Amino acid sequence: MNAIDPGLTEAAEPDRAATRRTDEGFSDPSAFGFEVGAPLAGGWGRTGIIRTPHGDIATPAFTPVGTKATIKAVLPETMAELGAQALLANAYHLFLQPGADIVDEAGGLSRFMNWPGPTFTDSGGFQVMSLGSGHKKVISMSLADSRPEGGDLAGARPREIYSSSGKSGRLVEIDDDGVTFTSHIDGSRRRFTPEVSMRIQHQLGADIMFCFDELTTLSDPRPYQELSLARTTAWAQRCLDEHLRLTAERGHRPYQALFGVVQGAHYEDLRRRAVRELVALRATEDPDRGFDGYGIGGALEKENLGTIVGWVCDELPEDRPRHLLGISEPDDFFAAIENGADTFDCVSPARVARNAALYSRRGRFNVNTAANRRDFRPIDDDCDCYTCTHYTRAYLHHLFKAREINANTLATIHNERFIVRLVDDIRASIAGGYFGDLKAEFLAGYYGR
Repeated sequence: MNAIDPGLTEAAEPDRAATRRTDEGFSDPSAFGFEVGAPLAGGWGRTGIIRTPHGDIATPAFTPVGTKATIKAVLPETMAELGAQALLANAYHLFLQPGADIVDEAGGLSRFMNWPGPTFTDSGGFQVMSLGSGHKKVISMSLADSRPEGGDLAGARPREIYSSSGKSGRLVEIDDDGVTFTSHIDGSRRRFTPEVSMRIQHQLGADIMFCFDELTTLSDPRPYQELSLARTTAWAQRCLDEHLRLTAERGHRPYQALFGVVQGAHYEDLRRRAVRELVALRATEDPDRGFDGYGIGGALEKENLGTIVGWVCDELPEDRPRHLLGISEPDDFFAAIENGADTFDCVSPARVARNAALYSRRGRFNVNTAANRRDFRPIDDDCDCYTCTHYTRAYLHHLFKAREINANTLATIHNERFIVRLVDDIRASIAGGYFGDLKAEFLAGYYGR
């Protein structure tokens, strides 16, 4: 048996044309749902179907990141053709430019970017705490400053994040109410709170949104991780309440699902506590309304990714979808899916493509090296993408050396299709009962192990 069988992938695909819906209609929570499919023996992984007002997502699924309502260098129509089921855009970037109100006036994210399928938006939390202080942030924080006596949230001094340049104009301040930051576009001072993030994401109109949470790093000490987790839980309650209010106010729009975000860094007890607290939350005005799903975020070490996802999924309800926020390489995908992630987003395929780094079944390589100058093979002999069926490594080498714009387009098409197809294969392997074989075969070829 060949563990990597594209024919099985096609058989496992839903009829997306039959399940897609239009933007017309009223905000009805029943338009969103999740059905568990085949379980992965010996793990938390499973297949499933996420149902949204803009169509179904067969899980596990990779969600390409179109930060500013676009995958750089590639048309949304092309992303649909290469098999992407959903795209993720960023609330922070679209808030600053062109403005969430403009996207709302256009009819929502799907219409604005001419994307026919489901969409996700992240809360903007990561960006306001990184881009809002400049690149290469440095955290200025001491235990004495961060954790008040008795461990209460009230009275905690704001956490401060500076750019590596140390310029005070790039300061980010995090307090119990929200985050004040500097726009990386024009230097203006802005503020995000849970309510602001919810309002922006409702205007953007994505099918799946995430609660506003505080980003910590692995260098933050345990006492601050505890303080931050309590703050993130308090913000989650505020997001849930504002989401309920905005859903009622904007009943002319399709229902948007809200996911709570699990933090806790690399501490098992904090991760498990975070899940239990989020699962128990209910909207203040409606005790029947909790979260539609859950995101797994925060700081974690690559080697512990699977373990941490497993801790979280061990606590999460089985009837809710689970999204892992921001991972990078193929071995991460296997670890995340095996331990229970249903969907995940990743900027890496497009980002590395623009730097001439291409995926193949024998590993990632740089196409603009001399070895590819006269190599007239496709990027990957097994790939069915538009680039591999029409162009050679030598041509891509030429385009990158000549700094032609088409280099980014063709490289990105390949990398995105490669990852979409890999996750499709993983989904088929879970349904077909040969996940272990596919994992061993793929990782041996890709990493030479």
